[in-house]
Amino acid sequence: MTKNKAFPKVEKLKGTGHRKRLKTRFLEAGLDGFLDYEVVELLLTLGTPRGDCKQMAKEAIKKFKGLRGVLDASLEELQQVKGIGPRNSFGLKLFQAVSERYVKGKIFKKNLLTSPKAVANYLREKLGRKKKEYFVILSLNSRNNLIKISDVSVGTLNANLVHPREVFKEAIYAHAAQVILAHNHPSGDFKPSEDDLVITKRIVEAGKILGIKVVDHIIVAKNGFFSFRKEGLILKA
Repeated sequence: MTKNKAFPKVEKLKGTGHRKRLKTRFLEAGLDGFLDYEVVELLLTLGTPRGDCKQMAKEAIKKFKGLRGVLDASLEELQQVKGIGPRNSFGLKLFQAVSERYVKGKIFKKNLLTSPKAVANYLREKLGRKKKEYFVILSLNSRNNLIKISDVSVGTLNANLVHPREVFKEAIYAHAAQVILAHNHPSGDFKPSEDDLVITKRIVEAGKILGIKVVDHIIVAKNGFFSFRKEGLILKA
């Protein structure tokens, strides 16, 4: 009688039990008690079929100086962390995309004229991670409700790139009664430059001629925003 050959021992994938415990903790109590690196670790597991994500999560927290920095990082920046690539960054990029859509949904329901901070929060989700300057226009109706958001230009802002003609073309197509201008500063400094001031003045004057009011111009960066209206550079009248 021949002996049956023993089945090869199946080695348990490293990190499987830990990953399961993380998910169970989240399902039972949300993120209460989670350390920042554990939140990142949990998101990384969504795009990592096997393997331990703890170390790369810790490295990401260290490199980007906290959870907010990791969640704001671009795909290119995330891949600078050893172990993080296009595939296993899926969870982090999914979080960014869902956040942007969620905030956008809330923004469309708000009265934008009374909430520049809410507009800035949405724009930071949309533009805050961009490596180039994006100039956008938010078209509003007479009741201050957002109709649409349109990209006007990409690149370092100057009077040639951001011409009132291009700005108000989008507003006219949208039948807007008023607009909010916005752009990002990838440098992180949200204070307006001389070009920003000149461009804003030109567009405000053009809007008066066309009968389309420029409500505000908002500059966004990762760490804050600047409202021309709030600082008295665009009048409320």
